[in-house]
Amino acid sequence: MTTPTRPLHLAIIGGGPTSWIGGQHRRAAQLDGCWQVVAGVFSSHPERAASAAQAVGVEPARGYVDVATMLAAEARRADGIEAVTIMSPNDTHYPYAAAALDAGLDVIGDKPVSTTAPEARDLAARAHEKGRVFCVTHGYSAYPMTRYAKQLVADGEIGPVRFVQVEYIQSGLAKPIEQGTMTDSQRWKFDAERSGLALVFSAVGCHAQHLACNVAGLAIEAVSADVGALIPGRSVTDTVLANLRFAGGARGQYTITQAAAGSENDIRLRVYGERGHLDWSHRQSAYLHLNIEGEPARTIGRGDAGLPSDIARLSRTPRGHPEGLLEAFANLYREAAEAIHARNAGAPLVQVSFPTIDDGVESMRFIEACIASHAAGGRWIGT
Repeated sequence: MTTPTRPLHLAIIGGGPTSWIGGQHRRAAQLDGCWQVVAGVFSSHPERAASAAQAVGVEPARGYVDVATMLAAEARRADGIEAVTIMSPNDTHYPYAAAALDAGLDVIGDKPVSTTAPEARDLAARAHEKGRVFCVTHGYSAYPMTRYAKQLVADGEIGPVRFVQVEYIQSGLAKPIEQGTMTDSQRWKFDAERSGLALVFSAVGCHAQHLACNVAGLAIEAVSADVGALIPGRSVTDTVLANLRFAGGARGQYTITQAAAGSENDIRLRVYGERGHLDWSHRQSAYLHLNIEGEPARTIGRGDAGLPSDIARLSRTPRGHPEGLLEAFANLYREAAEAIHARNAGAPLVQVSFPTIDDGVESMRFIEACIASHAAGGRWIGT
């Protein structure tokens, strides 16, 4: 893997030194030398903002107290930021991304991109109008084997898609933690006004929806959904079950919950075509199972010889050495940097591999349709 031209200057919004997701983004951004984190908004308190910046390797003076101050100050610098990455609470994603786009910056945004579909559409319009790159960090779509699954489907290896199953099962909300003392992070997540339309969707469900659509190469056209909570008395959504109708007539099933006691980060995707099917599990993310009717079953490994070059470049170590979410995030950061450098050189990429703001729009349309379907007693609702 080669570094395109030079590291781009990146600012982080949210994700301070004690944040798990913040550390994930910082390490991923700099793993391939494509980005240099030079500024950020880590706290609204001046002293904490400076100390947090220093703790993550940023000059204290470039640890700002709010986004507006940072954008104005960095615009005056010859070495100012060229992009922002956003991992603050959900209700801030839209205004921060809009402000960055209006300032002429590229955006790498954590999911969900907004709390409503109209907000997502507005971000898409701004990004397209200004010619900005907007990468959404759906990391599971950047694993080598999910990318290869997408390519095999597109190449017709399993034939036309007939059926898609996707699930994301987790135990993070398996206990009624809202009835006890909560952390700041838990408090905003359990505030429906801040976390968005459905807590479980913004946390994990949008990943599952994007993964299914991305690999199958199909958009969801209608849903019949059951949206609610497994924990008695819970006021936010921890589970969504949905039947799906895809463009072209394929059907699907979608199962997400954060209230499955004892479960880990259990993600599974199965795509069935006319000739056979593909099966990928996050617990064995380095392998993809391909079963073609009438042929021996195959297990394809991330480091196998003979993989296409655009798939092989996503791996950093030989087969048998673990890789995971950090490297997948780094793939997204690297691809976003390549797209920015190509645009700046006057040769914008015809097609990009990373999730874009248009994918973010589809996610918000999907969850709004699920909520509308549930309110209508499970009736089919178009997206």
